[in-house]
Amino acid sequence: MQREDLFRNTVPPTLFTIALFVIWEIVCRGWNIPLTILPAPSDIFIALWQYRAPIIDNSWVTLWTTLVGFLLATGGGLLLGIVVGWNKNLYTAIYPVLVGFNSVPKVAVVPILILWFGLGELPAIITAFLISFFPIVVNVATGLATTSPELEDVLRALGASKMDIMKKVSIPGALPYFFGSLKVAITLAFVGAVVSETVGANKGLGKLMLDAQAAFQVQIVFACLLVLAFLGIVLYAVTAMVEKRFTGWAFRGQNR
Repeated sequence: MQREDLFRNTVPPTLFTIALFVIWEIVCRGWNIPLTILPAPSDIFIALWQYRAPIIDNSWVTLWTTLVGFLLATGGGLLLGIVVGWNKNLYTAIYPVLVGFNSVPKVAVVPILILWFGLGELPAIITAFLISFFPIVVNVATGLATTSPELEDVLRALGASKMDIMKKVSIPGALPYFFGSLKVAITLAFVGAVVSETVGANKGLGKLMLDAQAAFQVQIVFACLLVLAFLGIVLYAVTAMVEKRFTGWAFRGQNR
């Protein structure tokens, strides 16, 4: 990354975030808002430092359960997306089922998962997988379906098989769709893991937020939210960097 790009991508968001915290602090102090309603950022950062040990411990649990669910969704979604994109009849048969499954609120599935697998990390992993699986499948299948029919006809006339067209044209062309879906899926995976932890878990940021809420430690709840936001931004940035590494050709027009 060049120095100008680094400056453009980091300085404005940092300044905006600092300004947001300053305004938040002024509003809380100026209107004397109770700590149990909306703690000021200074109170949240104090709680973040004071309770850093349990926050780090529970953050690690949420992070690895999210990543495992996300990686499973990436592998499964990519595979099913290619299969569905390969065969249009299969696409027609499976797509309504996927839409129907995705319409089910995942928070309603969590009690069933806890009933099947008990309390622990497994329901959080499965929930993260379920909530991030659908966007990947749909985007990969859509990316494969956008291959121009005229281009396919020309390639067939030149002797290319369906497999050749898939490997050398369709899959590379679908990569921007795939990586775009990953950026959505990684944030959804966090949502799924935390929702599962708030319904029933032994550890994790969702469980810690639930315990802090019960004890009216609202500043700890907000500290956990800040950690979740930070982890989400980091993983989103990593995904975006991988996307640029593999699909740099798709961003050439933006750099002009």
